[in-house]
Amino acid sequence: MQLNENLLKLEQNYLFAEIAARVRKFRDANPEAELLPLGINDVTRPLAPAVCDAMSAAAQEMRRAESFHGYGDVQGELFLRRAIADYYRSFNVSAEPEDIFVSDGAKSDLASLCDLFAPESTVLLPNPVYPVFYDTSVMAGRCILFSVGTRENGFLPMPDDRVHADLIYLCSPNNPTGAVYSRAQLQAWVEYAHAHHACIIYDAAYEAYIRSAALPRSIFEIAGAETCAIEINSFSKMAGFTGVRCSWVIVPRALKQGTQPLYRLWMRRQSTKYNGTSYIVQRGAAAVFTPEGRRQVRADVQYYMENADLIRHALTRSGMFTTGGVHAPYVWMECPYGMRSWDCFDGLLTRCGIAASPGVGFGECGEGWVRFSSFGSRETITRAAAKLSALDWDALALRYMR
Repeated sequence: MQLNENLLKLEQNYLFAEIAARVRKFRDANPEAELLPLGINDVTRPLAPAVCDAMSAAAQEMRRAESFHGYGDVQGELFLRRAIADYYRSFNVSAEPEDIFVSDGAKSDLASLCDLFAPESTVLLPNPVYPVFYDTSVMAGRCILFSVGTRENGFLPMPDDRVHADLIYLCSPNNPTGAVYSRAQLQAWVEYAHAHHACIIYDAAYEAYIRSAALPRSIFEIAGAETCAIEINSFSKMAGFTGVRCSWVIVPRALKQGTQPLYRLWMRRQSTKYNGTSYIVQRGAAAVFTPEGRRQVRADVQYYMENADLIRHALTRSGMFTTGGVHAPYVWMECPYGMRSWDCFDGLLTRCGIAASPGVGFGECGEGWVRFSSFGSRETITRAAAKLSALDWDALALRYMR
């Protein structure tokens, strides 16, 4: 037996597992203390009534022989793929149902897409970056390069023609920084991908949180993207499906390596390694795109964005520098006085009972920053905002001065 030694190159603990472990330790040591979780990015709003009604009706179908559903279309049921295509048309993107593949989560899709590309592929990742981009690339044995996000460039790194990459990962709105690429910036990335014969893996999981029509919600709003990009999106954050699991991938048939369509390879891969998403879940997902479903999920998105406003304004009043929280459910804060990320995390936890996410967990460029998630109840966010406004940041930093 031989192990995949690439897994030994990973950090011992996945970021959010480490956060959970530290929170448990704090809770065990301080059982009476108030805990306000603003770190791990799970949603808290219940599923939309339209979604629950659709899944209940689908479950009833499954109890009758004449309407029972067994194995479904491995690509996803046509009714859902058509609904997703119609959703894209609502912001002037042409996506064909034939190009859409339904599965059980964006994290799974990000990992599975590694199967399409050679192990020796060079990967260009943004830094800071969602950990799954990096970890799955390490597991696949890739050569990894970074495009550096900083306060100066608004955490929106741009391509450098002197650097060659075969795969380019982009996330907009970005997790963790909340930064959003403009159309002109994405056009530059598409042109870079064409010049280097590269493929863009575009994570659009937070596009529903974009408040401005001037900002792109899909890579396919950009001319030429259909021949160099794959897009991933998810119902987890747009419709609260974190515990239900449903996502989609768009692999345009125009995307080819030489004469080989990646669409055909992805279909073959899914046919072998995936057996389709639950029919009941897909009925619930399709209900998201009905008029009533869209109204209900938009209300939840608005709720979370109001939470983000509360966090952002509280930090601003305290003199902290932040990005994000305007077109994304994350507020990215620079730690005061040069504090390190985990020190700031520990200080917030012990002094306020607030559990954030240390920026360094998203890459070296996140050192000195922390991420606050707005996916909490209004009561939790309001209490946390009050504590952040009243916090003596000087005393917090002094405790950890090195």
